[in-house]
Amino acid sequence: LNATPATAQSSAPPATGTPGRRYVIKGGAVLSMDAAVGDFDAADVLIDGKKIVAVGPNIDAGGADVIEADGMIVMPGFIDTHHHQFETALRSFLADGLLFGDGKPHSTINYFSHILGKFAGVYRPQDVYINELFGSLSQLDAGVTTVHDISQIHHSPEHSDAAIKGIVDSGRRAAFGYFEGHGDRKKYPEDARRIKKQYFSSDDQLVTMIMGGEIYLPGYETAWTIGRDLGIPVAAHIVGSLGMGKTFTSLVDRKMLGPDNLFIHMTAMPDEAWKAAKDAGAGLSIAGPIEMTMRHGMPPILKAMEHGITPSLSTDVECTMTADFFTQMRSVMTLQRMLVNEMALAKKENLPALLTSRDLIRFATVQGAKDLKLDRKVGTLTPGKEADIVLLDATAINVAPLNHVPGAVVTLMERTNVDSVIVAGKVRKWKGALLDADIPKLRGELEASRDYLFDAAKVKRDLFRV
Repeated sequence: LNATPATAQSSAPPATGTPGRRYVIKGGAVLSMDAAVGDFDAADVLIDGKKIVAVGPNIDAGGADVIEADGMIVMPGFIDTHHHQFETALRSFLADGLLFGDGKPHSTINYFSHILGKFAGVYRPQDVYINELFGSLSQLDAGVTTVHDISQIHHSPEHSDAAIKGIVDSGRRAAFGYFEGHGDRKKYPEDARRIKKQYFSSDDQLVTMIMGGEIYLPGYETAWTIGRDLGIPVAAHIVGSLGMGKTFTSLVDRKMLGPDNLFIHMTAMPDEAWKAAKDAGAGLSIAGPIEMTMRHGMPPILKAMEHGITPSLSTDVECTMTADFFTQMRSVMTLQRMLVNEMALAKKENLPALLTSRDLIRFATVQGAKDLKLDRKVGTLTPGKEADIVLLDATAINVAPLNHVPGAVVTLMERTNVDSVIVAGKVRKWKGALLDADIPKLRGELEASRDYLFDAAKVKRDLFRV
């Protein structure tokens, strides 16, 4: 048996992502997600520096380096519009937990009491750094090239600086979400002005900034005002089951909503809130698996479709659920289709359209870019945009033979199918292995952080029950 794939190459092209360096991804099944570009059974993607130059069959790339992509699906990288990366060291701790304690069964161990109430307050800047870095690299390995990182540990300017450094050092595209902190040294939200000036003065960089303004916390209006003064998007978790409906109505009455808003979850919200969000042009981030398992309420995919809002997708918290995007797409697709199929079996009329696998890929790429205000740069394989690209192995035993590209991506694949990952033209994962990252060393640092966090939070570690 020949154990070496025909497309195997010894190493990635050198100096990718730098000005003047050209290479071509050749012969893959190209899913561009841009109707003007189209899709191809077999085509090439030419990259110069950090940008896509051309997409199509048989491109004359001159003397450019070649990445052979026969047997691969070539598509835009996934975009996660809501992820709390600072919790990476707490992975799986809250697998059986809920969002909040409501006095009902199963809510003793919950996110508010344990993750935010016990763990978040004891983070040191070095914990923030390694959690952000390791979480970023892990998602990069899974083909998620862009994240909106929501770090609720801004206990001091040093904590904020560490979060930004962890994201930047990963070499990944991100929107840094500046949310709340705890303690006497916190400078939220006023420190947003320093952070924006110090770290995000240019529009031509991998990491941008989003202002967090949680409407369930006192003083959120100040955060919203600062965000708008700085000209950056304003994001907030909106969870109707936590009693946010009245405050949201107040936002509507005061005409505070706008196209710069990104609302996360929007579970259990009334039609009036949905109409207002639609009228304002606000974005919506759905975290389907988390919303289902943590009692946020029904993921609002039907409500979004009813009101003409296209959602993006997000992973939320790894203390409860995996942060890969194959899980996100499959979960939302099967949930929506289950709900509509039940309506059909009940002989109801005027059924919503069933979501397709291409719809879910659109949520996971195109709409994610729009919601993070990055669609001029990424989200599609369009000449002129930056090259954030994933190569997915369609020859693998869980996928072959390839018969339907969007269907294979959404219904068959998982993170082991992510062969290679490119961010802004730079190859970051090559033939199954992350480049420029000492994972064993970083894992040791993350484990040391975990040990400290459990000790400082006075939470006993038990590998078989919480």
